[in-house]
Amino acid sequence: MPFSTVVPAMVSVLALAHPSPAESTFTLSVRTESGALSSVTLECGPAGGSHPHADRACRTLDSVDGDFGRLPKEEILCPMIYAPVTATATGHWHGRPVVFSRGYQNRCAANAGTASVFDFS
Repeated sequence: MPFSTVVPAMVSVLALAHPSPAESTFTLSVRTESGALSSVTLECGPAGGSHPHADRACRTLDSVDGDFGRLPKEEILCPMIYAPVTATATGHWHGRPVVFSRGYQNRCAANAGTASVFDFS
């Protein structure tokens, strides 16, 4: 078989063996005022990573074109306990860099304010 035929065939086989990476990847973190940190990875296109609700989080992000600042608020009844947290997202949405950081009154308020994208504890 000529070399010019073998190379394209090998490239095709390797492409099937190693699927392309997710179109969008993030590291999502929630840090408490005392410094305790919880963090997960989220991949979208296809949904994956260590986020326990990756499918739902990716659908939500898709509805706002990856703009964390536009995430809809959910009607969740949260306790009026002051335990501030900072929710942070870094990564890429379809090749576009994303950096998001916002403080919330408590973990429940962070979940409500981000359509539960940061609900991974």
